[in-house]
Amino acid sequence: MHARPILLEVCVDGAEDLAAAVAGGADRVELCAALVLGGLTPSAGLMAIAARAPCPVFAMIRPRPGDFVFSPDEEAVMRGDIAALAQAGLSGIVLGACLADGRLDEAMLRRLLDHARACGLSRATLHRAFDQAVDPDAALEVAVGLGFERILTSGGGTTAWEGRERLRRLADRAGGRIAVMAGGGVSPVSVAALVAATGVKEIHGSCRSGDPPRGQGARHAGFGDNPVPTDAATVRAIRRVLDSAGRVAPTSGDCSRRK
Repeated sequence: MHARPILLEVCVDGAEDLAAAVAGGADRVELCAALVLGGLTPSAGLMAIAARAPCPVFAMIRPRPGDFVFSPDEEAVMRGDIAALAQAGLSGIVLGACLADGRLDEAMLRRLLDHARACGLSRATLHRAFDQAVDPDAALEVAVGLGFERILTSGGGTTAWEGRERLRRLADRAGGRIAVMAGGGVSPVSVAALVAATGVKEIHGSCRSGDPPRGQGARHAGFGDNPVPTDAATVRAIRRVLDSAGRVAPTSGDCSRRK
């Protein structure tokens, strides 16, 4: 069994960002719309383009910004979006749902995952709704029981570095039953220390360049700011750090497995 570098997932919300993530060496892409709102379900057109990417692409299923307490009507929207994602030919889904009392909405998540599997999608990531759970250990066990492939979490901190102690405890508790993917404020400068402090085998980042957005005429017309683009050089820099940070055995998230 050959070893592979620690896995890098890059979240993107546009076709140009997708191309930059791939060019920089992302192992997997999380496809969204409106990352400025925390990530929403991407359009059918963007999903169709992403399906041609040379690495696995998981799409966000989130019908609106705000909290993760969803109504029956919103669940119906998510079911339709899951079917569209499957039809586009993407690799997996990214979703989460909570109850008002701070627990994961296990019943809704089970229904959505069952629907995804019926559509031919067996791979799923539990997104940072996990960080809203009042009992992270219990939430991890729910995620394992539901069959999620991984949990994306900052460890409850504003950044993954701030949450590093909880990330370490979660990774230890997971014990290989589910991947714990660290995300939140990851940069080429911080990622080596984060991996060393937590022992995680998957890293998630937006890899934004910080460059000024292109023309601001739309902003002044009331259409909002242009997004800061994904930077292939930043992706590449994190990839280089991870390549030297340690090597682990392959998992089902490896880029050698497209779907």
